[in-house]
Amino acid sequence: MVTGQGAAFPPAIGQRAAWDGYFASHYGHDRKIERIFLGCGVRARHAAVDPRADDVSGWTTGARMRRYVAESAPLGRDAVARALADAGLAAADVGLFVVASCTGYATPGLDIVIAGELGMPAHVRRLLVGHMGCYAAIPALGAAADFVRARGSPAVVLCAELTSLHLQPPSAEPDLGQVVTHALFGDAAAAVVVEPDGAAGLEVLDTAAMTDAGSAGLMTWEVTDHGFRMGLSPKVPDVLATHVDDAVAGLLAPFGLAAGDVAGWAIHPGGPRIVDVVAERLGLRPSQTAATRDVLARRGNCSSATTLLVLDRLRRDQPPGAAGHVVAMAFGPGLTLCAALLRAR
Repeated sequence: MVTGQGAAFPPAIGQRAAWDGYFASHYGHDRKIERIFLGCGVRARHAAVDPRADDVSGWTTGARMRRYVAESAPLGRDAVARALADAGLAAADVGLFVVASCTGYATPGLDIVIAGELGMPAHVRRLLVGHMGCYAAIPALGAAADFVRARGSPAVVLCAELTSLHLQPPSAEPDLGQVVTHALFGDAAAAVVVEPDGAAGLEVLDTAAMTDAGSAGLMTWEVTDHGFRMGLSPKVPDVLATHVDDAVAGLLAPFGLAAGDVAGWAIHPGGPRIVDVVAERLGLRPSQTAATRDVLARRGNCSSATTLLVLDRLRRDQPPGAAGHVVAMAFGPGLTLCAALLRAR
């Protein structure tokens, strides 16, 4: 059962300020690109590396990874500490620490550094989920829930992403996929505590995944000499539309549920069109995607951390004593859709 949640963010930057202060010149003051950049549903996001102060577009991957370590460790530590406090647990109580990230690498990794800084026991089990992209929170949560059921010991899941480190150099002909990437993504660390028992929380009932291997090239995350470069096709929402019904039905059917029985939806805000497609296919009301759109507007797409941010928003908006089923859903390279079914109590 998810009994605690916490998040931490670097400083915020407004979307208009980001455009006027950096991206307008980065893209040659192109008005078409400006409309795309300002029309992606993001009003502000957080950036550990503000391009107006630090233009990392020419940095090597090695330099970016060193900055990743410096910035991600304190953010992750704060998010985990807040989740533990929310659950009323001490770091010494943790039996498994799962860390998901696709925006940086280091050894010793965040799992070792943060566990040591917070005082988790030397025998704590650790699991690092790397390079799965935006859907990584779901398999991380599933692994934590399986551990908790099997061992009867608490687990912590941390998703820490610094997408601002991967600003790409300008090209002779602007890549609209890169424009959308630079417009959408923000930085965040989000954590959840999963316990074997709890008076109230979100019980993890099951997780599911569906991968369309034939569409693998539509969303990519490539390691280059200048950081990680995202490939993003405008066909992604249409491909997801063909799978979301079956994926959700397959998750819900074993519990005798249909989409209409779900009280809350924590949909990953991969972009406004993706949210629109999911809502249309599942017959969701505007109120059922409000939390997702709000997180997109205020935080941007924070890769794997975003679904946990939406889940936290749903939990905080839930009336005292309310119960019901919640579906968390995210999308990423593969092309992959991952979902989790939770029950509030």
